[in-house]
Amino acid sequence: MFKLPALVFDIETVPDIQAGARFYDLNLSDEDTVLAMNNLRRQESSSDFPRLPLHEIVCISILWVTESGIKLFSFCRNELSEKQIIERFLRSLDQYFPCLVSWNGKGFDIPVITLRAMLHGLTAKNLLDQGEFDDKRKYHNYQNRYHHCHIDVMDCLAQFNARNFQKLDDMALLLGFPGKQGQSGYNVYDYVKNQHWAALCQYCESDVLNTWLIYLRWQLLRGHLTLEQHQSWVRLTHDYIAEQVPNQHEFLANWQQQAMATPFNPLG
Repeated sequence: MFKLPALVFDIETVPDIQAGARFYDLNLSDEDTVLAMNNLRRQESSSDFPRLPLHEIVCISILWVTESGIKLFSFCRNELSEKQIIERFLRSLDQYFPCLVSWNGKGFDIPVITLRAMLHGLTAKNLLDQGEFDDKRKYHNYQNRYHHCHIDVMDCLAQFNARNFQKLDDMALLLGFPGKQGQSGYNVYDYVKNQHWAALCQYCESDVLNTWLIYLRWQLLRGHLTLEQHQSWVRLTHDYIAEQVPNQHEFLANWQQQAMATPFNPLG
């Protein structure tokens, strides 16, 4: 079901240095604490990607989609505290109850948002309500996988089987979208450390745009969008970026180039 309004989102995080120092009983400088956290994590698993409680949110980017159009924006640590970023995200759910659209949002983004909201003493009633406060949410909520209130596109494309999970970059490039354009989540710590806030937002917003375009193609596959409707949303997205999002013009150029190499080119 193609439901509006929709809120396509992505979060970016860095290691929570203070929490890491408490978890691992460290008394080091910030830089050395991060290095120690990475090394200790590699001993726990095959990656230095922190455990969920040790992620600090530095940016949430959103594509807000309604019948009248789309709007791309970010809540970022250059202007807001982590608590304020989470509050603004949760407020949008309280006011509008949009359909959430994400890539691995159920496996990462929402669990991290939930844990960090607890850390800051916030309430996320609308995000977590399963009918306790609003009877309509018993069968229409963000928690149940099958309610279509939160569509984790990665989970859906994998047929809800973790063995079939694919990377956002891989799926974007397969379908003729720009993907991550040589960037990755490993760049985020340096963006924050060097206060490259524009680069951070650009990266996070490009993930949101990739997710949105894959979501549109998935809705076409399911028959919830006709080909004409799909093309209309694609054109609207293309024109919106071209006219109103100058920091994503490289994304647009890469999209045009990548799409030409695929058998189905919605820009053709």
